[in-house]
Amino acid sequence: MTPFSAAAPSPRARTTALDLGDFVTASPSSFHAVAEAVRRLEQAGFAALSESAPWSAEDVAGDRYVVRDGSLIAWSAPEGADAASSFRIVGSHTDSPALKLKPDPQLSAEGLAQVGIEIYGGPLLNSWLDRELRLAGRLALADGSVVLVDTPGLLRVPQLAVHLDRAVNKDGLQLDPQRHMQPIIGLAPVDVLEVLAGHAGVDRREIVGLDVVTADAQAPALFGADEEFLASGRLDNLSSVHAELLALIDVASGAEPSGTAGPAPIAMMVANDHEEVGSATRSGAAGPFLEDVLVRLHAALGGDEASRRQVLSSSMVLSADAGHAAHPNYPERHDPVTRPRLGEGPMLKINAQQRYATDAVGIAAFAAACERAGVPHQRFVSHNAMPCGSTIGPLTATRLGMTTIDVGLTLLSMHSAREMCATADPLLLQQACTAFLRG
Repeated sequence: MTPFSAAAPSPRARTTALDLGDFVTASPSSFHAVAEAVRRLEQAGFAALSESAPWSAEDVAGDRYVVRDGSLIAWSAPEGADAASSFRIVGSHTDSPALKLKPDPQLSAEGLAQVGIEIYGGPLLNSWLDRELRLAGRLALADGSVVLVDTPGLLRVPQLAVHLDRAVNKDGLQLDPQRHMQPIIGLAPVDVLEVLAGHAGVDRREIVGLDVVTADAQAPALFGADEEFLASGRLDNLSSVHAELLALIDVASGAEPSGTAGPAPIAMMVANDHEEVGSATRSGAAGPFLEDVLVRLHAALGGDEASRRQVLSSSMVLSADAGHAAHPNYPERHDPVTRPRLGEGPMLKINAQQRYATDAVGIAAFAAACERAGVPHQRFVSHNAMPCGSTIGPLTATRLGMTTIDVGLTLLSMHSAREMCATADPLLLQQACTAFLRG
């Protein structure tokens, strides 16, 4: 493609954005995101640890990972790491807003088979209309095993035609989650569990439980005059999972040494599930997963509770979660001065009510990491009349007492079935995460 302007992304930025698109396509659910991350980690030489097995110093040395349901923790311990080694952690979340299947999803009306769903998180409901949707997640079987399932586009939530709702363009679209958001899957009758079983390669009678969500079936794509934008589902927050994953692999590879003095920290990534619904689960950031791993890893290196608390006080967490770029059609919805933009690097997220965990010390640490990486960064604060959401950052800081910094990729259309970012930004976020992990 011939560039039309200086806004054209660099070849490396374009490659990273396309790789993010591949990662999203392989990750229609939190469980698939973990599976894809594990595939890439193992390709880079990381080895699995089981939570149910004892851990020795040899077990936790080098490059390791642990999986709990739809969550993942991986780390790279440098040679000579011991109980005095601090941690540099990048955290994110694997889940995204979606329509989630009910336990008994069979519905039908007007000769059409439908799928019963609940609303997961806070999606922009209208964006899920008139799209082909995949089904993806995990199935629990009668023998105690779990299998992943992923279908092509099978579902659609059809919008009411304008001829039957003449006021829609004047008064706005009003959607009742129970009446208006149940997707169609075929001409009645269709056994939804039979469909899932067929795609998972199991016997329908063996399915005793399911965690299955919908995902947009349209593939991610670059667009714009110079392909300077990426359109994709689940950029909130797979963009951060992808960035921290590539960053950790870079650190583990030993490429581009930091050049900084002092012992290298233990570099770690954590990707929690269930952030979109409050994180209060065994695999969410409000649960014990990260603390469990840190306690056991530190103990395996010969530490005790007192030394662990000392180490955590000198450790840092970068909570990476996508944030809002200033919207060109709604400029009044943003702070009048602080206006983050697409393509200008990751944003520091700051909030006086501590909905984000960033403080002055964290700002300085992230600015230093960006300077080392040669990456521009910007800031985000909310319009006072429009309170912001939150992230895993405050939860992690509260549980573990580490200095925590909230950052993220700038997005438009957040919580839509199809969000957008600048093609340049995924690489910039990854480079910032890499510099931060190196300490």
